[in-house]
Amino acid sequence: MRRLTRAIPLLLALAGCTVGPNYRPADPVPVPATFAGPQAAGTGVDVTRWWTTFGDPRLTGLIERALRDNPDIGLAAARVREARLQEIVARSSGGPQLNASANATHVEFSKNAGFSSLARLFGGQNGGAGGGGSAGGSSGGIALPGSGITTFAAGFDASWELDIFGGVRRRVEAATARTEAAEWNRRDAAVMIAAEVAQAYLALRTDEAQVAAIEGELARQRGALAIAGDVAKVGLVPPIDVTRQRGNITSTEARLAPIRADIDVRRHALAILLAQPPAALDAELARPAAALPPTPAIPAGLPSDLLRRRPDVRAAERNLAAANAEIGVATADLYPHVSLTGMAQLISTALSNLISRDSLQLTGTGAVQLPLLDGGRRRATVKLREAQRDEAVLQYRAIVLQALRDVEDQLSQIAAERDRYATLTRALADAAASERAITAQYRSGFVAQDAVLNAQAQSLSADEQRVLSEARLRQQTVALFKALGGGWSPEPGAAERPRP
Repeated sequence: MRRLTRAIPLLLALAGCTVGPNYRPADPVPVPATFAGPQAAGTGVDVTRWWTTFGDPRLTGLIERALRDNPDIGLAAARVREARLQEIVARSSGGPQLNASANATHVEFSKNAGFSSLARLFGGQNGGAGGGGSAGGSSGGIALPGSGITTFAAGFDASWELDIFGGVRRRVEAATARTEAAEWNRRDAAVMIAAEVAQAYLALRTDEAQVAAIEGELARQRGALAIAGDVAKVGLVPPIDVTRQRGNITSTEARLAPIRADIDVRRHALAILLAQPPAALDAELARPAAALPPTPAIPAGLPSDLLRRRPDVRAAERNLAAANAEIGVATADLYPHVSLTGMAQLISTALSNLISRDSLQLTGTGAVQLPLLDGGRRRATVKLREAQRDEAVLQYRAIVLQALRDVEDQLSQIAAERDRYATLTRALADAAASERAITAQYRSGFVAQDAVLNAQAQSLSADEQRVLSEARLRQQTVALFKALGGGWSPEPGAAERPRP
């Protein structure tokens, strides 16, 4: 026992050795200094709660409720808790294990066994130590044939597998990286849910705007129908013009039904995102909402900021760190395993003298296990972990490239859509003015009804195109916020752990 105690400092000194590659974050791809696409000037946009920039309190409330109640958010949070518990398990595997035990054993000896056999049996069970308190006529601690003996024991046993080559440390390193990856995945879930709610809500507002545009055009067409009736009464136009105008109104009214059905679908989607039954938000969303302000212009910032901000990029980097640590875990398995075990027991054949110095029995063991032949399993495991690390590197690079592309795509699309929206706004003004002029000429009998119907169709088409362009601009702005990794914030007082 004393020799084993003297060897412990040497073993602990060897425990400073950690096999396997140390993790050093590498640049996955060359990152440009700035984005190539056109972007708005200025800074100061809060991407943490980007939805507030749209100036719609209803949108803000829906997103914040979804971030609180959505099942995907709860699932991601559960995975964070699971990863943290796995980290605790990994850390505990490297320390000493201590157990307490107590038992009482009774042996009834065979009447037909010889005395020498009983002595060997008794000695094997009690480490060669005898004691009093036997039943059935035993004496001197040796039980006679046909008698029995009871032994009581209580004590502690401890074991410790020394982490000489760092396998446990690498396992803890991997578990810590997975915990951090799970936390970034939780934040990524928040980014996704916030964007989905905004997309669904803005699509709902687009449908409502289309209904308003069509109803506005219907009001003008009904006015044109009254004009056609008046002009027909004085004989300036044939009565068929009234019928044609009425048919035009019917065609326009038919366009409302599918849009109103789509409004119901959008409301149901929003309810599901908020973990509610499909029709739960119908009454709330049926109330008129305030007009949306102009779509905000969002500066994209720097690509280097993007890699720090996007949760999927950060999660991929942490998964790479975990895969790198797993190589060390597998490498440590190639080396000897050293374990220490010790046992301190109180053993006696009588409870009355169990708690005494004479009942103390100590046992210490030091063991070394060296793998010799396993059919190449351990070395193949190391190669497997290296291949998985290489796969994680490629996944990390692919996610970084996709993140850069997401931002560049949205910058280009937003710039093009802003130009298109300005053009469509001018076209709508021209179409509305043309419709008013042609309607006035028709009232005087100077133009045929075909010119009025064409002007009405052009005005309605221009108005719908403008509404759709404005909606598309808002949807692309949401997509830009999502591409920038907006929509999450660290918990108050929380700080990121340093990388291993």
